[in-house]
Amino acid sequence: MMISHDREKMIQAIIFFASRTRKLGKTKLCKLLYFLDFEHFKQTGRSVTGLRYNAWPMGPVPVSLYNEISEPPEEITAAVSIEEKETKNGQMLAIRPKVGFSSRLFSRRELSILEALAREYRDSTADEMVEATHLENQPWHQVYEIEGKKQAEIPYELAVRKDEKDSVMRVARERNELIKSLSNEPGFGIL
Repeated sequence: MMISHDREKMIQAIIFFASRTRKLGKTKLCKLLYFLDFEHFKQTGRSVTGLRYNAWPMGPVPVSLYNEISEPPEEITAAVSIEEKETKNGQMLAIRPKVGFSSRLFSRRELSILEALAREYRDSTADEMVEATHLENQPWHQVYEIEGKKQAEIPYELAVRKDEKDSVMRVARERNELIKSLSNEPGFGIL
């Protein structure tokens, strides 16, 4: 089965977090992916996984992945196990790696962000992750609390400080133009 580059990176990020953090369930995973994508966008003008996040009451949620986790497709079940687990607060989904993490798809910057997030949130609970995404002046807070757009998509541009937005977005545009021009070159992508 052929899967996209972004999707493959998303699956590898899930494996990474399943390997490097404790108490990884659906909520914690969604928040870690959000932090990964929005921090990378803040630095480069592009996300890592290509996921889109919506402002739900409990924080940012990549709705497509959130829905998939209930009945995961083969490419996810081949990478991680997702099982119901009893906790003191009730049921949770426990996500554990089935295979090792492969860093080959990631840039040094992406790997650095992955490592930093795993260190910072290694032992965090789902509730602590929700709280971390609700901080003032952060993208979820802007969309959900200030603009009152419940369930709305959270624009990646909100990750970038206003005074840096033009330069970050210019770099992202230039990168996209370079990739587009290279993809039009004869022989590009042929091994």
